[in-house]
Amino acid sequence: MTNTVKRILVSAGMAAAVIGAGVLEYHYIPAVRWLAVLVVMGITAEFLAAAIKGLRNKDSKVFAEIAIVCLAPYALFLGAAAYFVGTKPGIMLLLLLVISAADTGGWFFGKWFGTTKLWQKISPNKTWTGQIAGIICGAGIAILYGILGGGGFMPQLMWIGIAVALLSQYGDLTASWIKRKFGVDDFSRALPGHGGLLDRFDGWIYVLPITWLAMM
Repeated sequence: MTNTVKRILVSAGMAAAVIGAGVLEYHYIPAVRWLAVLVVMGITAEFLAAAIKGLRNKDSKVFAEIAIVCLAPYALFLGAAAYFVGTKPGIMLLLLLVISAADTGGWFFGKWFGTTKLWQKISPNKTWTGQIAGIICGAGIAILYGILGGGGFMPQLMWIGIAVALLSQYGDLTASWIKRKFGVDDFSRALPGHGGLLDRFDGWIYVLPITWLAMM
């Protein structure tokens, strides 16, 4: 089975999980918030495992020690954000759609049309073309979300899409920087063709906490 096929199958599985959670929410079962919390627990475990690997390398030992100390409070904060944002399934769905669109659009246009690197030392595959395309795709899917939801064109959704797409991309860059510091390529191999949960949900690093704070 090729890596591309694995990516497609895993992506389909994740989409099915989101749809399933949405169906349960329709039947008044709070599945979205708990699914989000489970994802946070998974990415926390992956981060800890990567940090422990970093402890074995003298060049990353100090950084790994600091990361482990900071992990518990941030994981609790991120878990709380996931839970409370998850109490608004419509908002969580919007975030997932925008982050996925920004990630996919950035990857596609960056791969085929990108030339100028965004930050080569941290993430050699990221380009300015990919970042701009990701922001446009994120804004576009947010606008489409409002139209399909019956609200018509809502300019505020466009700005939300731009902000979420940009934050998610810098979450991706932050995760790439941390991986470089730990000396690992992926946080885990939990998702064939994708890497680990944190490799797929690194857009949450900034998006979820800031969304939660904005909702307060």
